[in-house]
Amino acid sequence: MHELGVVFHIMDSLESVAKENNVTQIQSVTMEVGEVSTVIPHYLTDCWAWAIKKRPLLTDCRMNVEILPAVTYCEGCGAEYGTVAHGRICPHCGSEKTWLLRGNELNIKEIEVI
Repeated sequence: MHELGVVFHIMDSLESVAKENNVTQIQSVTMEVGEVSTVIPHYLTDCWAWAIKKRPLLTDCRMNVEILPAVTYCEGCGAEYGTVAHGRICPHCGSEKTWLLRGNELNIKEIEVI
């Protein structure tokens, strides 16, 4: 479960931003998680709930997760399509010359402070 390591990295980033901005309490953080990012959202939030108890700045911080759909681009026909629904082969022209356009991100989108 690499989500725990991801959570510690997020917490470190939040604490750094809080220090730079003289913030004493973070109320919530919104994460963007790509549909094919290998991060499992409920594992992420479960690890978060456990880990925040150990950091005073984040004790009552809520984590919100927004899923970013995975989209693949086809070099053969120029189409974009849903990666999860169709995989690597373009459903429009059958080409295998495709690449992931988006959907593997893991971003801190928003931080809400008190």
